[in-house]
Amino acid sequence: MRIAFLTAPEGVEQVELTDPWQAAVDAGHEPVLVSTESGEIQAFNHLDKADTFPVDEVVGEASAESFGGLVLPGGVANPDFLRTDAKAVAFVKDFFEQGRPVAAICHAPWTLIEADVVRGRVLTSWPSLGTDLRNAGATWVDEQVKICDHGTNKLVTSRKPDDLKAFCAAFLDVFAQEAG
Repeated sequence: MRIAFLTAPEGVEQVELTDPWQAAVDAGHEPVLVSTESGEIQAFNHLDKADTFPVDEVVGEASAESFGGLVLPGGVANPDFLRTDAKAVAFVKDFFEQGRPVAAICHAPWTLIEADVVRGRVLTSWPSLGTDLRNAGATWVDEQVKICDHGTNKLVTSRKPDDLKAFCAAFLDVFAQEAG
């Protein structure tokens, strides 16, 4: 399965990109780095610059139809930037409209809120997003990983880097079921 990993040009939490990416590779999937600009993205270890990664596709030219699923890594700046980019928001929304699975960790649900796809859904996130999610019509829970199928697609969410092992196992299981 081709899996889109959507990030902003900078601000993604590196481990929230690299751990799920490697898990996808290890499971035989093809991860594809999609961003709002071509070139490279700058990852961060919290507030410190980390590594750079080459962009495979630009969001304005990429289509959800060419992917089996979407992973949204976190980091505070990453989803904040993505939610202000209309093409990125439309790309995310398209996965929900097509019924394709989506996985989001940490602050990534900010982009889901902007895409207006959380109403009636149950999810988790970094705790500070709880109020934002409730205000957008979602039910927020403080769990290591939450799989929600109350909608057009399956949505896997997780809270933080400490939850990455559970997050990776959950999204890989859900994506495999959907590829079935």
